[in-house]
Amino acid sequence: MPTPPADPSATTFPLPDRSGLEALLTKAFGVPVVLDRLEHLAPWAVLRAYLAGPEAGLPASVIVKWLRSHPSGLRMDAGQVVTERAALRFLSEDLGLGLAPRVLADDMAASLLVLEDLTPRTPLDQVLRRDGAAPPPAGLAAFARALGELGAATAGHAEPYLARQPAVGPDPMYAGADAWRRAVEYGAGFGVALPGLAEAELARLLAELADPGPFLALTNGDSEANNFLAAGGDGRLIDFEFAGYRHTLISAVCLYVPGPAWLTVSDPIATGLEAGYRRALARGVPEAEDDHLFGFGLASACLTWAATRLTRFPALDARAPGERSRLQMVFTLDAAARAAEEHRALPHLAGWIRRAAQALRRRWPDTDVERTAYPAYVPRR
Repeated sequence: MPTPPADPSATTFPLPDRSGLEALLTKAFGVPVVLDRLEHLAPWAVLRAYLAGPEAGLPASVIVKWLRSHPSGLRMDAGQVVTERAALRFLSEDLGLGLAPRVLADDMAASLLVLEDLTPRTPLDQVLRRDGAAPPPAGLAAFARALGELGAATAGHAEPYLARQPAVGPDPMYAGADAWRRAVEYGAGFGVALPGLAEAELARLLAELADPGPFLALTNGDSEANNFLAAGGDGRLIDFEFAGYRHTLISAVCLYVPGPAWLTVSDPIATGLEAGYRRALARGVPEAEDDHLFGFGLASACLTWAATRLTRFPALDARAPGERSRLQMVFTLDAAARAAEEHRALPHLAGWIRRAAQALRRRWPDTDVERTAYPAYVPRR
């Protein structure tokens, strides 16, 4: 799952040319368009463009996305813009879904998209930071439901998506086998070797994610609360730069295991988020109602996310005591193991992840705290 640049100040954002935007919108809308002002939505390469006295039928504002410039090359692949355009047009034009913003115009030579402005919806992570998660806000339930709806609506429709996005290479977001190889290597290095029974389960896990069967569906590739714009019990998914057809339960991991922004998340079983997600998904993927199939797929996705995060071990081990990213690592491993245990799947692999968390607590004494000491959705920073 992509994360914000560690140092947003190191990211530069040369704004798109105003006259070029006006010409692009004039061509798209078929009437002259003049822009009143441009509002940069920092720290992203995104702005809100306000139309000056828009004619009837035209929006008051639009969202403009373009490629950033960053010293490390983060998110500078023009293919990301092509992917997002294909995914959003597939959803709105091929499937007639209102789960994401519509593409209003594009300039592929400039790697630029103009999207429907979903204001006054608010990023769900901002709602959670402001109000907390107790009781769970309506937007959180809407988020879980939208993830299920996206999987249900796109399962079985890979062919028309691939017609829009034929140049699909290796999945940049879920290189599971490599992540597991590195995680196992690091675990052995700090004293937690992978037992033989867990190795056998790992082979089954990797086969599940490589060949999802009925669970193959479109995900946006970054299913986190910051990429869901909520308004009460309604919301829309955004940021499809890393969209692709993969195991749909990968998109549900964020409900069970902290993503890059959080130390903790809520219990989706106790809050009813899992039930809402499964109901929505089962409308297009009936297998989601099967506890065994759902549990195995979910455990595979959650444990793989934990292994992916564990590949950060060398960087975290070099940090000073008290760095909250270390605590987040321990909580992430615990949460993934708990998700697998609650769904009675992959017990030996979950046990290895649990033992890795315990070993890190001993290695990093400042992380030897109970997760229950923190409420749900505590920001990592």
